[in-house]
Amino acid sequence: MSLKATFKSTISGLEAPEHDKVSCNSIRIPILNLIKEDHPDLDMSKEITVGELNIYREKYISRFLKSEVGELNDLHKNVLKALADDKSLVSKVEDEPDTRTFGQRLADNVADFGGSWTFIIWFFVVIICWIAANVFLLMNKGFDPYPFILLNLILSCLASLQAPIIMMSQNRQEEKDRERARKDYMINLKSELEIRMLDDKLDHLLMQQQQELIEIQKVQIEMMNDILNRIESRK
Repeated sequence: MSLKATFKSTISGLEAPEHDKVSCNSIRIPILNLIKEDHPDLDMSKEITVGELNIYREKYISRFLKSEVGELNDLHKNVLKALADDKSLVSKVEDEPDTRTFGQRLADNVADFGGSWTFIIWFFVVIICWIAANVFLLMNKGFDPYPFILLNLILSCLASLQAPIIMMSQNRQEEKDRERARKDYMINLKSELEIRMLDDKLDHLLMQQQQELIEIQKVQIEMMNDILNRIESRK
């Protein structure tokens, strides 16, 4: 009665049939690294069993799938963080502190009032009351009889003062528009850079996935070949 040839696994130290022997030198590097994580003193000149190799093959595939999900989650978090940073930059444009001086605030308020319907209505009301008081109530013998020289002087002074005030307000608005345009440029540039970074991350992720999938396919082919060899050896 002949005994079947056996060998001892360098991992478990158990006896196994000779046809289940796999040399450590023939194991693929990614799977070999997993084995070395559990057995750092692995002797490369020894052998392990096919069953032990399949355990680490399954572990490698499982780790790849988990890492893929983790990378997608990290990518999603990076996008959310980028969006949050953009929001803070936009809010900075709207919520900037008021650094205007008293003269600048006064010029802005006067320009706002002078460019409103309220000013136009009050302007006509005052002129009509002025003319009516001098012509009808004071019989053109009041403080400003026709042709209303005092009224013309007041209107001329008002126009001469209103023009530089409006120009001051326009200059302030131009400064504000330039600052807003600069910050809009910063936002657009930041968005463009983040889109490029996101595109690079996706390219890197796709390349890494392709390499890992090719590696997994090779591992699966090896597993199928081992199964076929074991079936043929038992016939």
